[in-house]
Amino acid sequence: MHVLITGANGFVGQALVNHILSQGCVGESKVSRLTLLDRQFDGAVIDSSSFDFVVEQHSGDLADDQWLKDTLGRFPMDVLYHLASIPGGMAEKNDELGRSVNIDATMTLLEICKAQTQSIGHKPVLVFASSIAVFGIMSDLVTDDTPLKPQMSYGAHKIVAEVMINDFSRRGWVDGRSLRLPGVLARPPAETGQLSAFLSDIIRELSQGHAFVCPMSAQAKTWASSLPNIIENLIHGAAVEESKLKATRTFTLPTLCFSMAEIVDAIGLVYKQNAKELVSYKPNLMIENLFGRFPPLETPSAEEVGFKHDGDLNNLVRQALVNSN
Repeated sequence: MHVLITGANGFVGQALVNHILSQGCVGESKVSRLTLLDRQFDGAVIDSSSFDFVVEQHSGDLADDQWLKDTLGRFPMDVLYHLASIPGGMAEKNDELGRSVNIDATMTLLEICKAQTQSIGHKPVLVFASSIAVFGIMSDLVTDDTPLKPQMSYGAHKIVAEVMINDFSRRGWVDGRSLRLPGVLARPPAETGQLSAFLSDIIRELSQGHAFVCPMSAQAKTWASSLPNIIENLIHGAAVEESKLKATRTFTLPTLCFSMAEIVDAIGLVYKQNAKELVSYKPNLMIENLFGRFPPLETPSAEEVGFKHDGDLNNLVRQALVNSN
């Protein structure tokens, strides 16, 4: 199996790469070649001789159509994980960059998949990292049938990609699966343009006994999953049989809905800290409107095909800092 990953140097990308390197497979299928794409890679180049399969890292610009075609066209693809994106805050500041990566590069990847299917008859699986940002303004309950009303360009870009992946799958050019990821915890401290970074910071800081100022009120509710849970769902997203996907190729991943007060209590319990005394709440209206007004969530379509959440909030908090930087 030849697996490609765009955004392989990102937070989720690195974890997915490490999982595949350690397991040597995706589901029940053994990996023979792993191709990693990103603008740049941190640290040393992965030594392919350490594994039973070929590992290649390619640095380049996803907005460069020719570079993508040249890099992906070298060997037939079995699974393509498309994780690369320009996230919310950054996409708002630079509209042209956001569209070139989030929409144009996705279309180029779809055309590459189509060309492979038409030329050699081998249809690749495309696992696309979409986002709950597609929902934007939400009703009192979010289900598989909830209308999409994104509040940011990032969410709008993801909707465009979902629609085109569904259409290319309908036409038999790709076996697409769009997974709407919630907040993923806990990200390492870094300037990434992620407006939701505080959700990772609160776990890291309170778990170490440090004071933390939360930009949402104690009653504000959000959705999130641990990084290990997201990796498990990404692997399942590529491994699940196409026949089980039925009418939809787009899935809102099961995740936990909780208030900031509830996650503070869980952090205190799991890490034996007096978290309530360490946290203070100074709500930022924009942040709370974007991330703190989430209603209950029902995801029957995703659960029916085997996607799962963390189970409970204590487990989410416990897993969030596994292998954390």
